[in-house]
Amino acid sequence: MSTHLLSRHSHTPRASLSLPADISLTWGRAHEVCGPARRSFAVWLASATRGPVLWISTAWEGHSLNPDGMMDFVDPARFLFVTASRREDQLWALEEALRSGAAPLVVADLAAPPAMTPVRRLHLAAEQGGASGPAPLGLLLTPDQGGAAGIESRWHMRAAHNGQRRIWHLERLRARNQPPASWRLEQNAPRTALQICPDGSHQPTATTQGASQNAFPYAFPGPQTAS
Repeated sequence: MSTHLLSRHSHTPRASLSLPADISLTWGRAHEVCGPARRSFAVWLASATRGPVLWISTAWEGHSLNPDGMMDFVDPARFLFVTASRREDQLWALEEALRSGAAPLVVADLAAPPAMTPVRRLHLAAEQGGASGPAPLGLLLTPDQGGAAGIESRWHMRAAHNGQRRIWHLERLRARNQPPASWRLEQNAPRTALQICPDGSHQPTATTQGASQNAFPYAFPGPQTAS
């Protein structure tokens, strides 16, 4: 009895959420972003979507988004905030939110990268969430260099502000269907998309430079670190 290793069915590429500078993230999957400006990346990503954004954090972290600072990127009224008392509850809430498909973007601000099995469950939940409409996108915020297993893509973002210029250094560390790359991005005015800096360019490299500890001062209040 013969075994067919290759499918005869054509595979349609998954739809992607496209951002300026040819940056894209696949819908219906879970992605990871790390680095000091990972929350800035999440708010920027939210500005490219429509509808509610669910933000899941933990009670013990003490981080919260500043609505006044968020206004530079996105309307804070679109955000629904959930606080979990345990890490397991946080991942459960993320999985259920993706499965429901009620929010196009679901963000989990994690204290550590999850293992392979939870990430696989997130992928499956996001696919199920798109059964009757557009598939949602899950975004995991992780500290340092990240490291979630089985993730669709991993990004690293840090601030590189220069005087009054709002500049960020973004790297795509890994992705299933795209090569590593890096960008220098700038926001020229509030509520405008980030664009490639006139003095910066798209670079095909995955080498992460020393992470700047400069906080993103527009979105996070007081003594809290704008990671």
